[in-house]
Amino acid sequence: MRTDKKIGFIGLGNMAGAMIGGMLQKGAARPENIIGSARTAATCRRVAEEYGIVTYPSNTEVAEQADILFLAVKPQFFPEVIGGIRESVRPQTVIVSIAAGKTLQEIAELFGGERKLVRCMPNTPALVLEGCTGVCAGELVTDEELEQILALLRSFGVAEMVPERLMDVVVGVSGSSPAYVFLFLEAMADQAVAAGMPRKQAYTFAAQAVMGSAKLMLETGKHPGELKDMVCSPGGTTIQAVKVLEEKGLRAAVMDAMEACIEKSGKL
Repeated sequence: MRTDKKIGFIGLGNMAGAMIGGMLQKGAARPENIIGSARTAATCRRVAEEYGIVTYPSNTEVAEQADILFLAVKPQFFPEVIGGIRESVRPQTVIVSIAAGKTLQEIAELFGGERKLVRCMPNTPALVLEGCTGVCAGELVTDEELEQILALLRSFGVAEMVPERLMDVVVGVSGSSPAYVFLFLEAMADQAVAAGMPRKQAYTFAAQAVMGSAKLMLETGKHPGELKDMVCSPGGTTIQAVKVLEEKGLRAAVMDAMEACIEKSGKL
């Protein structure tokens, strides 16, 4: 579903670039319908050249024109950024936050009253159109508007509605989790290198194994424990590796890391 609405981005960093790229590649929006602003002129020029969109040196110029306005800045900058655009955003504009931790109520208070607000948490695999985004919306957002937002978010991956109380959990299980996976991949590759495999080849083997395993679970619908058991032959190599991972506390380490991430998100 392509939208002809004017889509604005305040903030043009990696995540915003991934989202814009996905929207354009999948035909969810046209370049002439996307505008943006950033803190530096260099960033504005780079994004304009890469995606063929119009960029502005001022956040207010984007805020005044946008029908759908993505706030793609870090949560600590919200008071400053929103303070600068509060009077420029039209009442009918749907404002979409991609910041961790900032609740719908907190964002509304920064705008000085009720607004059409959507809160979402994408992740960096959006760069390759395999993102995963959790979404919740305020009461003023209509069903039609929400469907438009979801169509844009689904142009670069999966997007699912969640209750706002679970948005910090989305940060832990999806928004931040690519970093955990990259650590795991790096560790796998390091040991392959230690055992004699060239570094580039080790990364390829490790990454393909993780990608294939995730796809296998999603497409078969099987429980991860069942899929693990399928690999663990009696008296074989895999069960020995699993035994060591259990002894080293892999599950507990992942759960503790996610708990710390979720707790931090709630304090932002």
